[in-house]
Amino acid sequence: MHGIATRRLALTAIATSGALAASLALAGAANAVAPATATATYDCGAAGSGTVTLTAADNGTKTVQIDSTDIVTQFPLGANSVTTTLKLNKTSGGAAGEVEFSGAVHAAATTGDPISFGPLPLTAGSLAAGDTTDSVALTGAPSASNWSLKFTVTNAGGTFSSYCTATGNQSAAFAW
Repeated sequence: MHGIATRRLALTAIATSGALAASLALAGAANAVAPATATATYDCGAAGSGTVTLTAADNGTKTVQIDSTDIVTQFPLGANSVTTTLKLNKTSGGAAGEVEFSGAVHAAATTGDPISFGPLPLTAGSLAAGDTTDSVALTGAPSASNWSLKFTVTNAGGTFSSYCTATGNQSAAFAW
């Protein structure tokens, strides 16, 4: 009996470790984005102009975080009350396109606080391993038809948007 129990325990341990290895292989690893952080200069009109730090991640969901001490809130914001949309140029195997990261993900802020939005998930377009993205650099004043970064606020007073343009490329493009 002792020999059968030992063999059964050994077979159970082998089957369990095999199932665990298979689960880990199917789950896949998080893909690194390089560099993880880049900066670009944005013009946001009355909200300010200056350096924006973009932090990219791919932990199963591709995201970008937006932070700036040069660009500030124009009025108090309730948590998650602003939908932020970031457009980035995409290059994939020599073909160019555009992707968008968008969401209402931010802490509450008071007037004059530095902006911090995200992480914003990829919501338009697709990114595959090896694709690169960079800020959509535009000339001219930010507007509804000319923007790289958009903030949309919906409150009791209605819905309105504020726009920003990237005035140059990122310090380094993201490689996904």
